[in-house]
Amino acid sequence: MQQLEAKLRRGMTQNSLDKATQNEIVSFITSFARYGFPESHAASFAIIAYASAYLKCHYLPAFTAALLNNQPMGFYHPATLIKDAQRHGLKVKPVDVIVSDWPCTLEPDSSGGGHPFCLRLGLHQVRGLPEASAKALVRERQVRPFTCVEDLTLRVPELQKDELVMLAQIGALNPVGAQPVSENCPAEFSAQAPALIPSRHRRDALWQVERAVQPAGVLFEQIETEDIASPLEPMSLEERLAADFHGTGLSLGPHPMAYCRPQLPRSVKRAIDLKQLPHGSRVRVAGSVIVRQRPGTAKGFIFLSLEDETGIANVIIVPKLYEKTRLWVTEEKYLLVEGIIQNVDSVVHVKARTLQPLKVKGSSPPSRDFH
Repeated sequence: MQQLEAKLRRGMTQNSLDKATQNEIVSFITSFARYGFPESHAASFAIIAYASAYLKCHYLPAFTAALLNNQPMGFYHPATLIKDAQRHGLKVKPVDVIVSDWPCTLEPDSSGGGHPFCLRLGLHQVRGLPEASAKALVRERQVRPFTCVEDLTLRVPELQKDELVMLAQIGALNPVGAQPVSENCPAEFSAQAPALIPSRHRRDALWQVERAVQPAGVLFEQIETEDIASPLEPMSLEERLAADFHGTGLSLGPHPMAYCRPQLPRSVKRAIDLKQLPHGSRVRVAGSVIVRQRPGTAKGFIFLSLEDETGIANVIIVPKLYEKTRLWVTEEKYLLVEGIIQNVDSVVHVKARTLQPLKVKGSSPPSRDFH
């Protein structure tokens, strides 16, 4: 701006403009530059925000798939995007080596839900799975279906043992070798589409992976082995939750806070309840820390986003409280916060007075931290 101002003044001097007039013109230009720059960005952001809101409202399945297929991006972790989409009625299906492509895809939803399509998670969600191995799997299953885990292992040699183990841990191998539904099958399976009964649970699949990757030796290599269930117990809900977060960074089941909610005092409100509370009332809220912000212009204030099974609660932490609880604020995955509701024009925050770590079994997605 200073270089442009000097050039402008030289031109105005050559055109016989006096210094007072020059100062007035420069003042007008400088004032507009200070206002016009953020104004132009605000206009662009407004268009993006409106278009995103429209797509989310009218095309939620495709909008969510597009966000997941273009990670890393944006403000929220994929786990938060998935939970928000589920709360808005989107049915999300897990990674499945029988049907999943590399990216997330859409499938017709015949369950009668609010959306004509459901979202199928893609193989790219699996931690450590190379795109080349995943695409080799997709090509081979198009030739003919996999009959068992050993068949998959032999026909897709690109898959390494650790990749197969990861697929088994997240349940992506459960449908391999599924059985057709019979008249005597449990009701919870007969309602599924396609009509297949998973032949194993996750530890069955892990057992089969270990058998498949072990060399049979010369004496037994020509003998077909029966694909039988393992003697291992199925994973518990907590173990499946931990495996999901470890393997994909998200879980399609209930939010971890849903499991610990019965153990919390009734005074701990859900995120969805906060908008009903009057301004200035005292409240307690808990959740997983999904976003931490400490803007340079905020004079030391910290802004946290706590997610529970119903949504997101926004928390403000003043500098004095931050200094007392720095490690908890910056390191803990779950927090219990007590503070005062700030409810103005339907914008709700909790101004924290005290906070403490909250022990929740299972796991959680990593937070997005902005400093």
